[in-house]
Amino acid sequence: MKKKVCCECGKLLKKDEIALSQKLIDIDTVDFYCITCMAENFGCDEEDLIIKIKEFKEQGCTLFL
Repeated sequence: MKKKVCCECGKLLKKDEIALSQKLIDIDTVDFYCITCMAENFGCDEEDLIIKIKEFKEQGCTLFL
């Protein structure tokens, strides 16, 4: 599998960042964001997105397996 990088800053992404991009933008997105850039774009704190990742995992979202 090809490694994915943030489309804004070029940082190598973790699997949760990829899954969050798919969940919040579109399952078929080609634009993936790191937590920092996503928080900037959505106008929220990084901690808010980390909390959402935990919530999605607890709900059993298959993107976060």
